[in-house]
Amino acid sequence: MSSPRSSSLLAWPAAKPSRAGRPAATGENTKLRRKLKENLTAYGLLCAALVVFALFSWYPIVRGVLLSFQQVDFVNAPTWVGFDNFAKLFEDPLFGVAWRNTLLFTGLALVFGFAVPFLTAVLLNEIRHAKAFFRLAVYLPVMLPPVVTALMWKWFYDPGPGLFNSALGAVGLPGGQWLDSSGTAMLSLVFVSTWANMGSTTLIYLAALGTIPGELYEAAELDGAGLWKRLRHVTFPQTRFVLLVLLLLQIVATMQVFTEPYVMTGGGPDDSTVTVLLLLYRYAFVYNDFGSASAMSLLLFVALGVFSAWYVRLTRKADQS
Repeated sequence: MSSPRSSSLLAWPAAKPSRAGRPAATGENTKLRRKLKENLTAYGLLCAALVVFALFSWYPIVRGVLLSFQQVDFVNAPTWVGFDNFAKLFEDPLFGVAWRNTLLFTGLALVFGFAVPFLTAVLLNEIRHAKAFFRLAVYLPVMLPPVVTALMWKWFYDPGPGLFNSALGAVGLPGGQWLDSSGTAMLSLVFVSTWANMGSTTLIYLAALGTIPGELYEAAELDGAGLWKRLRHVTFPQTRFVLLVLLLLQIVATMQVFTEPYVMTGGGPDDSTVTVLLLLYRYAFVYNDFGSASAMSLLLFVALGVFSAWYVRLTRKADQS
């Protein structure tokens, strides 16, 4: 005779075979669908960005290359002229003058615009009080529109009621023909460019200086190193990469100077401040020759591209050695 417990066990319905794999498979499918949806969304946003970038960046580049081999005035139908635009540029006496002036501006900008921001950053890094105020004061010129900056400095340089000549006259010193003399016009433009753009570069240098461990300076001071030795043996080696990158960026930027000579001197006096971009502007919007203007922009693009590739290769070799 069986016990009540055993009979109840016999009466219990048999358990159905569990499908242990179904919940796991369902969870994996959900994850895969979610991941696929996220990837499709990401690729969709990426494609939209690429389309916008291609439309407003790559297409103008390709279009400019094609225009450099055509006679274009946007009135008549463009005609293919091959290398005639480049030949016309080389025959223009202002072509060589513009390149020489641009290289002169770049060289002067490296002397002042590269050294002054770094020294300013070093001084600001040594200041212990009112750091935020001095950093804001250095960065304020960057916030001004370039045309406003050029017009303001043009009044400073005015040989009549200008600020500089008035200040010199107040102390009994003769004024200067800052923008009206071919000997001082280019240097005056370099001062304007340095003052207007040094804020951003100074902040980048300050950020680089902030990454240098303080123990290195403490060790140098214990060894009796002065300011110059600390700069030479600690600051320069630790910020070398930033210095090299900003040097390349500054050369590329100053080779494309346009606002200062266009607004302040118009290329004068005696074409001493005609730059490559200013001559390009004249070809396009004064002579209505967009083919030659495109050819000049292509030459500038190739020159800067070759220089950048050479510079990167040179610095890479120096790092490896």
